[in-house]
Amino acid sequence: MFVTPAYADEAPPAAGEVHTETGAPEQGHHAGVFPPFDHTTYASQLLWLVITFVIFYVAMQKIVIPRVGKILESRHDRIAQDIEEASRLKAEADAAVATYESELAAARAKANSIGATARDTAKAKAEEDRKAIEASLSEKLKAAEARIGEIKQKAFGDVGAIAEETAAAVVEQLVGNVAGKADVASAVAAASAKREG
Repeated sequence: MFVTPAYADEAPPAAGEVHTETGAPEQGHHAGVFPPFDHTTYASQLLWLVITFVIFYVAMQKIVIPRVGKILESRHDRIAQDIEEASRLKAEADAAVATYESELAAARAKANSIGATARDTAKAKAEEDRKAIEASLSEKLKAAEARIGEIKQKAFGDVGAIAEETAAAVVEQLVGNVAGKADVASAVAAASAKREG
């Protein structure tokens, strides 16, 4: 223990005396100046203060500050890399979104084109089918009209024969004589021409 000469020269306090600063009874302590406040030790205290300050200063300069600087620089570099990576990823995401939107627009245009083509094809096929059905119906109608014409001709031919027979029978009933076929046929032909005209 380091004891200053002034502190050592003081007489020990008497038993039961009270320490003036703390109010506690002094037991074996020397009364006097507190060693750090003793002016005779200022030189050694200043020397140790300078030595300690220089050691801490050198330790800070050579060890602590470079390490802190490296840590700060490393963090700065990592933050810069993270920002750069985030910018790159954002650019990639923007490019992917733009590609997606362009492909979506192309798909919509293609779908519209396919729909329009299918609609036009269906319309053209329906028109062809309608024309084919109309042509078929027209042919069937012509065939039916021809058949009706034949039946009508036959019926008119039969009507003429029936009319001739009926006229011959009526003449025979009325007159009592059998009329000649040529006379009856000419009379029926004249009546038929008169009716059509």
